[in-house]
Amino acid sequence: MDQKLWLWSVGLLMLFMQNMALAALKTQQLPIKEMSKETQACVKCHEKTNPGIVQEWGKSKHYGANVGCYECHAAEKGDVDAYVHDDKKVKKNISILVTPKDCGVCHEKAAHEMTSSRHAKAGHILDSLDNLLAEVVEGNRAMVTAGFPGGNSAAAVNGCWQCHGSKVKVLKDGELDPATYPNTGIGRINPDGSEGSCSACHSRHGFSAALAREPDNCGKCHLGPDHPQKEIYEESKHGIAFKAYRDEMNLDSSKWVVGVDYTAAPTCATCHMGATKNQPSSHNVGDRISWTNRPPISVRPEVMDAKMGLASADLKWDTRRENMVDVCNSCHSEDHTEKFYIQYDALIELYNEKFAKPGKELMAAAKPLLKPAKFSNKVEWTWFELWHHEGRRARMAASMQAPDYTHWHGTYDLAKHFYTKMVPELEHLIDENIDSKDANKAKAAGDLRKKLDEVLSSDNHKWYLGQRDASAKAK
Repeated sequence: MDQKLWLWSVGLLMLFMQNMALAALKTQQLPIKEMSKETQACVKCHEKTNPGIVQEWGKSKHYGANVGCYECHAAEKGDVDAYVHDDKKVKKNISILVTPKDCGVCHEKAAHEMTSSRHAKAGHILDSLDNLLAEVVEGNRAMVTAGFPGGNSAAAVNGCWQCHGSKVKVLKDGELDPATYPNTGIGRINPDGSEGSCSACHSRHGFSAALAREPDNCGKCHLGPDHPQKEIYEESKHGIAFKAYRDEMNLDSSKWVVGVDYTAAPTCATCHMGATKNQPSSHNVGDRISWTNRPPISVRPEVMDAKMGLASADLKWDTRRENMVDVCNSCHSEDHTEKFYIQYDALIELYNEKFAKPGKELMAAAKPLLKPAKFSNKVEWTWFELWHHEGRRARMAASMQAPDYTHWHGTYDLAKHFYTKMVPELEHLIDENIDSKDANKAKAAGDLRKKLDEVLSSDNHKWYLGQRDASAKAK
């Protein structure tokens, strides 16, 4: 054989063998070729005992990729929540919980985004005023379980924790304490150290993206007097359009790009998580929010992220706004979006300057005159509902363009209760203590009187004292 031809043949053979090796390597990363024996055994039994679970899984993309019971629930022997399931037949270590750490084995990007978000920190409500209400003011310690021998509050277990997440306690042999499970709260604190619950939105065992994109899916937690996003969305033109044109929303699309795969309406997922022509989808719901309207005074989101210890504390509010503007401009003109944000920012400034900052200063001045136990004073309830209910409704409704919630359920109730409840209650505290024999209380009452006079005589409130100038009255 000619030497050149021989060398060419050897080179071609080596190239062919290299390509075969690369092809073999890549097949290890493809979906599982066939259902594992362990999952087949799970299915055989659960078809009899839990047929609904098997049917839901059978309709899922997991089923099509041969990802089954064992692939998600498998556990190592040393795992804190592991136990041997059916030691006569299966004899495998499994865990009841499937955590973001488990989901992240395949869904690495989505799991990282979710666990880096505020959703994953929702379980930290355990240290908040809201949970004090459910634990103590509304509840008692009558719910006794193995994990809580001193008792727990059923109000917290069945209320707050079901949305925010419980701190799951593991008992003997992998059993989960009934005060902490069942629970799919979005910020569930899991035994493996992870925070969050993917099944809060992608309900088991179908794990549907279409379901997660439904506004009602978010609305199971984001509704009610203190955060009525569901009701706000339904009042808005966006929500009305979704209801009218739901069949055009293409909710089960794999890529689901707004302005491309659908144009009829946005959902919660569209604005806070969905893909645009310029942005990929994200499971971090805070990356497009330019105001945090949860606390008594609205702040920029990076401030709250820093308090939560989130890496997104480095993501400034104006960058986040650019991210959301990109979503808005998929359907609206740039001028429309720009002017909407002028309106929204003005409402936040109104709330902060007229009610939130003065209210917080007044409550600080009143503190020496209050009974020490939180929520044992009428004015505390009034102030809590002013910012936590009425104030949030006004701010959140303005952000989502729901005028009735902004006004009648928001700023109207805010003003009514500020002037007819909070101010009279503070005046009552002053009158009760101004002549007190306790010098400290008398001084505190005088300081509160001075602060209240300062607030009411300011431009925002002087109408209440009849001090508006003549030209303003005439107008």
